[in-house]
Amino acid sequence: MNTTKQIAKHFREVHFGGNWTSSNLKEQLSDVTWIQATTKIHSFNTIATLAFHINYYVAAILRILQSEDLNASDKLSFDHPPINNQADWDNMLNKFWQDAELFATLLEQLPDEKLWKIFADIKYGIYFRNLLGLNEHTHYHLGQIVLLKKLVLMQEKS
Repeated sequence: MNTTKQIAKHFREVHFGGNWTSSNLKEQLSDVTWIQATTKIHSFNTIATLAFHINYYVAAILRILQSEDLNASDKLSFDHPPINNQADWDNMLNKFWQDAELFATLLEQLPDEKLWKIFADIKYGIYFRNLLGLNEHTHYHLGQIVLLKKLVLMQEKS
């Protein structure tokens, strides 16, 4: 298996399952209601905010894979649209899953030689760094989502 296919495999696994951590976003978010997703615990980000944040970077790199310009800003990466009902949350998740699947599909098609090329701008390094970093970033926030979900469920019981 070539390197881009391997990175895409790991990306799919953190989103949809099959990774060696036995935890993935689809499983963790599938039973989260919009109320739970937007419940604030202490000063932590909400589950919805973290889900948006993960997908913000997926969508930004997806545009690069689609031969578009990089158009993202770290300061906007936590600013999701309001979630006022279950439909809003479901729409956010639907975009999340669609972007993830398209991202993995395009990544599988990326030639390995591209991994060593400059990504969008020299200050961002090479494709390999950004693609691997995206997987690391996603796993990091998946862990936060798992913990927040437990805290939200504990709060509901009390």
